[in-house]
Amino acid sequence: MKKEYIVVRIDIAQDGGPYVLISFNDPRDIRRSDQPPLNPNVMAFKSMDDLMKNLQKAFSGLSHQMAGGVTTTIKMDMREYEDSGLKVGDKVYIEVSKVLGEGV
Repeated sequence: MKKEYIVVRIDIAQDGGPYVLISFNDPRDIRRSDQPPLNPNVMAFKSMDDLMKNLQKAFSGLSHQMAGGVTTTIKMDMREYEDSGLKVGDKVYIEVSKVLGEGV
């Protein structure tokens, strides 16, 4: 099975280990969340009724943008990461295959 992803985040190991965590999202999830950004610090309403009617909508839009779909994360050692040349926004393919044979 081969799937296309986009690199959305690169983090250093929080425990100080010699590895990085690369996070990927499905491009379809990213396109679905391509809505105008909602600034949580600015909410303007004309009346209290307006506030009550639209508050749930504003919060659901915010949570939808923050969720952004399922994220897949891979742990790479520093050498693998440097050799890969990956950066945020790169399109990558991840291939998963089952090893046929006995043992672990």
